[in-house]
Amino acid sequence: MGFPERFLWGAATASYQIEGAVAEDGRGPSIWDTFSHVPGNTVHGDNGDIADDHYHRLDEDLDLMARLGLGAYRFSVAWPRVQPDGRGRPNQAGLDFYRRLLEGLRRRGITPAATLYHWDLPQGLEDQGGWAARETAERFAEYAEIVARELGEGIGLWITLNEPWVAAWMGYGTGRHAPGRSEIGLALAATHHLLLGHGLAIQALRGELGEEALLGITLNLAPVHAHGDSESDRLAQRLVDGNLNRLFLDPLFRGRYPEDMVEHYREKRPGLGVLREGDLETIAAPIDFLGVNYYSPRNVVALERVKDGVAPAGLAALAQRAESRASRDRPIAEELGAAEVWPLHLDTSAMGWTIEPEALTELLLRLHAEYGPRPLYITENGTAVNDYADPEGRVVDPERIAYLDSHLRAAQAAIEQGVDLRGYFTWSLLDNFEWSLGYSKRFGLVYVEYSSQRRIPKASFDWYREVVAASALPTTGAVAMEVQP
Repeated sequence: MGFPERFLWGAATASYQIEGAVAEDGRGPSIWDTFSHVPGNTVHGDNGDIADDHYHRLDEDLDLMARLGLGAYRFSVAWPRVQPDGRGRPNQAGLDFYRRLLEGLRRRGITPAATLYHWDLPQGLEDQGGWAARETAERFAEYAEIVARELGEGIGLWITLNEPWVAAWMGYGTGRHAPGRSEIGLALAATHHLLLGHGLAIQALRGELGEEALLGITLNLAPVHAHGDSESDRLAQRLVDGNLNRLFLDPLFRGRYPEDMVEHYREKRPGLGVLREGDLETIAAPIDFLGVNYYSPRNVVALERVKDGVAPAGLAALAQRAESRASRDRPIAEELGAAEVWPLHLDTSAMGWTIEPEALTELLLRLHAEYGPRPLYITENGTAVNDYADPEGRVVDPERIAYLDSHLRAAQAAIEQGVDLRGYFTWSLLDNFEWSLGYSKRFGLVYVEYSSQRRIPKASFDWYREVVAASALPTTGAVAMEVQP
């Protein structure tokens, strides 16, 4: 059950979710600082002011990475730590923190994988329009050039953006994420400017780092399954796939937006009116790899088939799920005429997402067939579990072990069918601030006791350490492992 030679094993985090120290050493406010302090925006009013206090506990967390045996660590650089207002001269104290991180990784033999943007836009840029404004894409390229010049040596993988769909559609379309704006036209403009910012950043990185640097982008992608055979169900499937997947993949790898989505948005909205001549060529600049974040597929029916929150037989509807915040997701659902549903026979995670590892194989094969072949990395994959520390100080999480095991087997099945998958980063190294869900969900291999900041490696930590060491999965399947307190 081995993986290819030189397969890269890693774990991932994001700056706002773990760092804390939001007002130290010259860091400016981000849109998540602003958003999370507005009552009602996050569960329990949680925010990232302290998070995992990673900023002050860097060496402890680096030692955990070494203990885990990681080949690579994916982190994100906080733009407001480097440029507090999103423009101008860099903040050296902020850069020094990432220099310490990079040096600590090098000493431990761990390859750095740097994400330039994981949603913490400087508030100063949002005040000027944020990603709905073209200038933000231009400022992002300047920021990328600074990071490359100041921190470039030794970074193994460069990722421009993390999940631009989430940044655009949850930040500007539904308002569930920062900056909390809710207008489909803004989401479309943000989509284009995020992709344009990626293309401009690729130019800036190439200029600073040369052709040897490995540059890419990370998208949250998922198969979209229709649960019904009607024409309206198939249309809902096509539009959700277009919005989530093709609206990003096509411009990146085909140099154009998908025609059906352009027509759809032209009919209902001003559409992609922010597009200018030459933009698509910039967006489609060659990259060295695609990062794939996968958790669960999308299962949909036509919105008209979900009446008063009640789905067809065998399915659970969005409005029936207490934590779905269905009313805030409705702008996209109404725009696409699609309702997300959950097949009742499938297991779900603590997030309420269905667990379908075979859909990961399906996704990787599709990317290989339609947009490749090209090098791929799974840059996030993991599951939320209702973890707790028992009286002996142990955190035993067999559900997470089973999830990781099944999804790694699904990835292996894709490799066996020719997919050029070069690495896997589990989400996440640490329990952390889970955006609008605050600290209510735990994805980490390491349990964080937030009141004391004590770190407790979970059973899944020990399981993953064994997988990484062998670069292979157990032949007998997932087995929950005991951990020492």
